[in-house]
Amino acid sequence: MDEKLGREKGTSEKLITYVTDRAGHDLRYAIDATKLKNELGWMPSLQFEEGISKTIDWYLNNSEWLNHVTSGDYRAYYEKMYAS
Repeated sequence: MDEKLGREKGTSEKLITYVTDRAGHDLRYAIDATKLKNELGWMPSLQFEEGISKTIDWYLNNSEWLNHVTSGDYRAYYEKMYAS
């Protein structure tokens, strides 16, 4: 991320805030795709590094969409459309 944004290496990592009530829990979120491969014949088409790089590029190239979904404006829409 830092490389793509022209930042000093490690800058983005400093933005991570670990929550004390989740200590150790995040280590449990590793994905084992063995069952997907064995039972469905599915395998990822990209290695993680390539996939995350493409994902970051997509977000950087679609900042208007990102701003729209992170602005909070969607809440007003849902309140208008789905309020009881």
